[in-house]
Amino acid sequence: MGNNEIRALITLIDDPDETIYTQVRDRIVQLGDDIVPELERAWEVDDFGDLFRNRVEDLLHTIHLSRVTDRLKAWYEAGGEDLLEGALVISRYRYPDMDEQKVKARLAAIRQDIWLELNDHLTAFEKVRVFNHIFFQVHGFKGNKRNYHAPQNSYINEVLDSRKGNPLSLAIIYQVLAEDLGLPMRGVNLPNHFVLAYLDEESIGGADAGQQGEESVLFYVNAFSQGDILGRNEINEFLSKLKIEPRPSFYQPCTNIDIIRRQLNNLANSYSKMGDSERAADLEKLRDMLGRVEG
Repeated sequence: MGNNEIRALITLIDDPDETIYTQVRDRIVQLGDDIVPELERAWEVDDFGDLFRNRVEDLLHTIHLSRVTDRLKAWYEAGGEDLLEGALVISRYRYPDMDEQKVKARLAAIRQDIWLELNDHLTAFEKVRVFNHIFFQVHGFKGNKRNYHAPQNSYINEVLDSRKGNPLSLAIIYQVLAEDLGLPMRGVNLPNHFVLAYLDEESIGGADAGQQGEESVLFYVNAFSQGDILGRNEINEFLSKLKIEPRPSFYQPCTNIDIIRRQLNNLANSYSKMGDSERAADLEKLRDMLGRVEG
């Protein structure tokens, strides 16, 4: 479609006839990214009134949400193997102009600092202690207890900027780094909490497929509490305090799809509590693409 045709479509955005606008809207959404620069320019410089500006904002949001939906769907259909990709898609929803290379560069810098202190002669416990020292003491990551439910605690770019997050977002960054360093760690979906499991080296393939049981877990790591190392007894005590009956899934590694599904659920709840029903609805739709949420 040529520029003249695009401009003609844009001039019809504020048409009072809903039938005409519906046709125009459908065509603009179909064009997707190709028309975004013109829509943004029109919103900034054209003086067509509030109806025009409101409709342009709606169109830009719809196109952006479609882009995020397609990317998340592709990630899901590929098996969700790349946890970082899933986390980036979620951040892209809220931050369309996010520099993903900047996020990856920050992760690479932290990874390098940890890698320099690791060696093959360390035990699993020792490796985690080294990791914890660099991640929490040197780089200063910690749980955001003051604004626990704030949405920014769930976006990986925000957590890397502030060095504060919730149990899930800190665990995501921890797991992404651990995987890149060859440490066999996966998430564990607890009710009202989230921890990591350090697995037997030979069990990691099954964990990726969501097939490993508790017997593959050597110990657990609480990323929200400066990397505290936990055993089964600590998990039992946590569940007992909540008066929740233990279930096998509370002790077993979950899949990356489980993690991203839960992250979307957390965000939907956060926005709902803030009264932002539009974002809450968007995130619920993205979550529902990935199936039922647990935890």
